Amino acid sequence: MGQATRTTKLFLHLGKRDQGGANTDKQAALTATVEVLNSARSFYINFFLAHADKLAERVSYYSEKHLEMRERAISAHELLTWAEACTVETKDHPHPWEGWNFSQAFPGMPFTYRRSVIKDAIGKVRSFLAHRATWEKSGKKKGRPGWPGSANHPTLYEGTFSLELDALDQRESFVRLKVYTGQSWMWVHYPVKYSRYFEQRRAEPGWEQHSPKLVLGKHTTQLHFSQTKEITAKKIKESKLDPELVTVAVDLNVKNLAVITVRQHSQIIETVFVTDHGLDAHRYRHLKRIAKKQWLSGKPVAGERSNQQLWQHVRRMNADAAHQVAHRIAAVCAKYPGCVLLFERLRKIKPKGASKSRRMNRKQANQVRGKINQAAREQAYALEVVTAEVNPHGTSRYCSRCGARGERFSIRGGRYIPEKGGKLFRCPVCHYEANADFNGSANVHHSFYREWHWQPRLIRSG
Repeated sequence: MGQATRTTKLFLHLGKRDQGGANTDKQAALTATVEVLNSARSFYINFFLAHADKLAERVSYYSEKHLEMRERAISAHELLTWAEACTVETKDHPHPWEGWNFSQAFPGMPFTYRRSVIKDAIGKVRSFLAHRATWEKSGKKKGRPGWPGSANHPTLYEGTFSLELDALDQRESFVRLKVYTGQSWMWVHYPVKYSRYFEQRRAEPGWEQHSPKLVLGKHTTQLHFSQTKEITAKKIKESKLDPELVTVAVDLNVKNLAVITVRQHSQIIETVFVTDHGLDAHRYRHLKRIAKKQWLSGKPVAGERSNQQLWQHVRRMNADAAHQVAHRIAAVCAKYPGCVLLFERLRKIKPKGASKSRRMNRKQANQVRGKINQAAREQAYALEVVTAEVNPHGTSRYCSRCGARGERFSIRGGRYIPEKGGKLFRCPVCHYEANADFNGSANVHHSFYREWHWQPRLIRSG
């Protein structure tokens, strides 16, 4: 049993009013709302830090499972109730603690917003205290955890937003938010950008909806809707015992971003090549410009960033390519329910030699591999497909057909030229020749099943 999580974004239309967007007053209200909630969050962070012993309190409860009284840590809900009783003016508690009168500091704030910032503050302070305790226990002088910050994306609980897309024309839809105008709290309608993708994800069965977050960016404003799904999947050890098991192996590279092979009954039954469509060369041209500009500008100034637009473009290209490749991998996994997704266990690949632009390009390519791995894991897990990492040693050097050690080569001018990064692979024993990336992907299956070169070695005694 497990839980898959995903986020669906809904963009607010904050363009010009004559083009269907929100006016400047509505945009300013969103900024004011985020600022006042950050201030309220800072209030409760300071409150819990001043009463840190309360967070470590143990409470007694009756365990229905063990049929006896036990102790546990105080829950976040109990801390919220205690914090409201100490800081908020009510009929039952008309006099808050001195110096901690939240009602006076933030008059008129809706209780749903107040409770959301209290929950955020509890999580931030508990995390800080746990990290500080670990640091103090280690005895190190460096690495002291910093104080928790108050900035965070506001969580919109029920009663602070309303989204009625089903009853309206979806091309002229609005979201209703409770925002702070600088003087009071009021309901405001904001136009949203129509998206069939959002509607499809929101209506997909099996996914539970959670309270959205308001993400206020420099150029865009979004509502992030979190969704969770309960997953039932076998463990790797149990799946290995199944003679009908299907394994999907992925070999991540530079030109061929992913080579996907599907194996069942010791045979490759499907192969998919996902190329970069010129991404590597296009990215290299941009990084060459960046390296040249950095050389011309001389020593960088501390705290300043150069070539921001070019770097943003490169990051967007990498993220888009990783998302598309992960989607292709998940689509292959969807054809084989109950399969196991395999990746090589690659951790540190340091670019060496060559020019600065080439080293940066190799570094970016390695980051794309990590993004593909992470995104494919998440998408596959939502399909109840588990992922395993295998030993990568020798996957590109050994023959996937007979297990003998071979060599990589390229063909130039009709001649066989052995080289380390050759596109082709050949075996001197069985004379097997194939694409080197395909051979590596096929060997990932052998590594998973501990076959040939990847058999466990016997430990010599004495």
